Amino acid sequence: MCLTVKLRCRNEEDKQLVQINENYQKLPGSYLFSTIAKKVAAFTQANPKQEVIRLGIGDVTQPLVPAVVAAMHKAVDEMAQAATFHGYAPDLGYAFLRSEIAAKDYQERGCSIQEDEIFVSDGAKSDSGNIQEIFSSHCKIAVTDPVYPVYVDSNVMAGRCGEYDSQSQMWSDVIYLPCTRENAFVPQFPKETPDIIYLCFPNNPTGTTITKDKLQEWVDYANANGAVIIYDAAYEAYITEPDVAHSIYECEGAAECAVEIRSFSKNAGFTGVRLGFTVVPKALIRGGVSLHALWARRHGTKYNGAPYIIQRAGEAVYSKEGRQQLKEQIAYYMRNAAVIKEGLSAAGYEVYGGVNAPYIWLKTPETMSSWEFFDDLLARANVVGTPGSGFGPSGEGYFRLTAFGSYENTKAALARIQAL
Repeated sequence: MCLTVKLRCRNEEDKQLVQINENYQKLPGSYLFSTIAKKVAAFTQANPKQEVIRLGIGDVTQPLVPAVVAAMHKAVDEMAQAATFHGYAPDLGYAFLRSEIAAKDYQERGCSIQEDEIFVSDGAKSDSGNIQEIFSSHCKIAVTDPVYPVYVDSNVMAGRCGEYDSQSQMWSDVIYLPCTRENAFVPQFPKETPDIIYLCFPNNPTGTTITKDKLQEWVDYANANGAVIIYDAAYEAYITEPDVAHSIYECEGAAECAVEIRSFSKNAGFTGVRLGFTVVPKALIRGGVSLHALWARRHGTKYNGAPYIIQRAGEAVYSKEGRQQLKEQIAYYMRNAAVIKEGLSAAGYEVYGGVNAPYIWLKTPETMSSWEFFDDLLARANVVGTPGSGFGPSGEGYFRLTAFGSYENTKAALARIQAL
């Protein structure tokens, strides 16, 4: 009896000693796209006869191209035979994929990235959220504003962002780099020097970008100040203008200051397949420590590698057939972007993006906030977009539409908006 009572008391004490990561409690509300999904679900339940067109989340709609499908089928057949079966993948990813990435994404563009500097993963979102783990919790981050929410949220979870002000929608310890129509969506150097700088070009959510010369200025700034740039190039395949860099490593000195994150989701339609990679050059040293070595240690400890079948699919992206088929698929989405941009402009909206990215960024009517415009568009046109304020304080008064829908739905959505 006494032993039972003592054990029960000890268990109660242990429950009181366990502490959670309080930083998670600081996160305001749910993740942006979860909030949108809940709102849309509530609307469709209340209006079951209304056909809703979704141009909100950047999810692709076209099927995997034939070259990729054939590679996956072949890999599945290999997995069915003992002689060609594959188990755990190598930590960095299979050499057959990394060599293709190094040659065709980098070396063909004059970048001296080697295959052992490439870490294959299950996608850019994971790497965007995880890369902060190799840095001190005392590092100061700078983000373009508006910005992909994962950059800030993952740093909030790590305790780097201070306190959130719901009025300004800003974190006390984050350096914001506003990108608005007033500065042509080009971030300016901050007054306070950051340790980590998040850049995404072509930009999500604005669909805008900066020239290679302007990117070179950021590389020079980072090297001069000992900062590290986390460069998200998930949308580089959509670049159409010649003065826009496809990789930050096209800039001189970038290998000494930048990590680049890439995705197969948007350039190859892998949102439901999951594959991406991060480049950490061996020349990137901070405090006498190799960031390549740190990321390799983290990657090997916490990740077992993308599946063999998926990596073979990724390899097919770089084949002659794969590149041609994906070029046509990207053109399909960019035709949608042109339809949206031209249609909105004709309807009197102020519109940005849609030239080097599959996103269109529009100014909401002067009297409407981003969320008010979301609600109005859903109620009157049955079209879903993404409120700009969900991407940061400088996104208030803007709204994002994606070109990843079908061509038919895209035209129908624009007809509805123009009829308002």
